[in-house]
Amino acid sequence: MAQNVPFSKQMRLATREIHSVSDALVNAKLAFALYDNRVWAEGLLIFYDIFKHLEQHVPHDFLPPEIHRTAQFEQDLRFYLGDGWLDRHIPKPEVRAYLNHLQEIERENANLLLAFVYHLYMGLLSGGQILQKRRSLGRRINPFRGADEGTVEGAALTTFEDHSIYELKQRLRKIVDEFGARIDDETRQRMLDESRKVFELNNTIIRTVKGVGSANVRTVLYVGMAIAAIIMAQYIFRYNVNSKQDR
Repeated sequence: MAQNVPFSKQMRLATREIHSVSDALVNAKLAFALYDNRVWAEGLLIFYDIFKHLEQHVPHDFLPPEIHRTAQFEQDLRFYLGDGWLDRHIPKPEVRAYLNHLQEIERENANLLLAFVYHLYMGLLSGGQILQKRRSLGRRINPFRGADEGTVEGAALTTFEDHSIYELKQRLRKIVDEFGARIDDETRQRMLDESRKVFELNNTIIRTVKGVGSANVRTVLYVGMAIAAIIMAQYIFRYNVNSKQDR
């Protein structure tokens, strides 16, 4: 790729195809989390160890403290799973394989972890924000929600109170672009390879999310009720129109 193309853009272009696959998988798997806390919590849980590992091993000049999310993951998981969730937590085999890969590339060249930082945190700052907004809306209009499911609690992960999302995304891009401008071609190619690996590993752990069955039933019931309400409203409207015409 041309050297005058920002490296963050090169990374996005290199992952465009697999990113689309990942987006489709997230939409298929986690869309049900809009209506079911169990699915949402499991989605958080599979990424908790990944973000925690990065925040423990990547220096602050590559991963600024203001976007660290370990504490927010733990706060949300405590809300959804209870106070003892961490004592019960055992990472899934797929998550352990993900962590093993991070350790392997760290031994090869610790700078390669920046590929994971960029894609994971940009995903959180972009798609994560959209999912959370849809989830908040879904909980408000879902007739099957519990008494506490319409609250704003459990959204710490996607809340950045002291910094704008735009500023954080721009800072991440700047970090990646400046790094890309000073590395050799071999390292640049390895970064692009690992960029694709991010989405491969993400897809692997997302496929392990369970709990979609019950959430699916509730969603189908909800949609069915909505459709029935629309049909009933149309029937009543037509009945009223016909009644007026008969008078």
